[in-house]
Amino acid sequence: MPAERIPEHAAPVSAARRRRLRADQARQLADLLRRQVLTGGFPGGVLPLENVIGADYRMSRNTVRQALDLLRAEQLVERQPGVGTVVVCEKYSHGLNRLQGLAETLLEHGQVTNEVRTVCPVPAPAPVAGRLGVPEHADVLYIERLRRLNGLPLSLDLTYIPMDIGSGLLGCDLENTDVFRLLERLTGQTLGTAEITLEAVNADAHSAAVLHAPRGAAVLMLERLTHLSDGRPVDLEFIRFRGDRISMSGLLHRTH
Repeated sequence: MPAERIPEHAAPVSAARRRRLRADQARQLADLLRRQVLTGGFPGGVLPLENVIGADYRMSRNTVRQALDLLRAEQLVERQPGVGTVVVCEKYSHGLNRLQGLAETLLEHGQVTNEVRTVCPVPAPAPVAGRLGVPEHADVLYIERLRRLNGLPLSLDLTYIPMDIGSGLLGCDLENTDVFRLLERLTGQTLGTAEITLEAVNADAHSAAVLHAPRGAAVLMLERLTHLSDGRPVDLEFIRFRGDRISMSGLLHRTH
């Protein structure tokens, strides 16, 4: 009887499986568990026992422990004696599907309040002037706000607005109203489109202190240039979000 033929790909696949390090498996498992942590996937906020997680995902107990250590380092979970591993930090989803102010985006999660730290005209630096389409060193309105969700620091927003529009904001209630709503009211136009760049940066000493975050901690930096419906650039923002309190989400469509 002829020997059973082993598929040509079997040996490479087997070797690849053997080469996987526990750290790689732990990272993979942490990614899967993180999603459940952030979306309320564990009843009562308590994760299953380590051996249950291991059986569900076909991972060793040591790998499960290493994955949970990664989530603990992110301050998403902690170990409580007599209870197990519990969720201790909630992240709020910031949608990227629509152009909205922070209060509109996070409406279902609670109250957004603004601490207005600075409002004043400043000469436009070249990068700001170029993006807003104003002469270099022409005055623009600069606004710096610390934004809180349910009392907890969430983001530090630095905003530049052309002065012919920004001057109308000087008498407005910036503590309780999104700038987007005020811009639409002042211009009589709706906002149209926005160009965004999202990246992770280390918090400088000032930003960390204002956001009550560890110095050097990673924060999400969102740069957004917003246009009115007629195409005019009207609002350039640099927003630093606490990465442990917010996640970005969106629905993308593939076009052909």
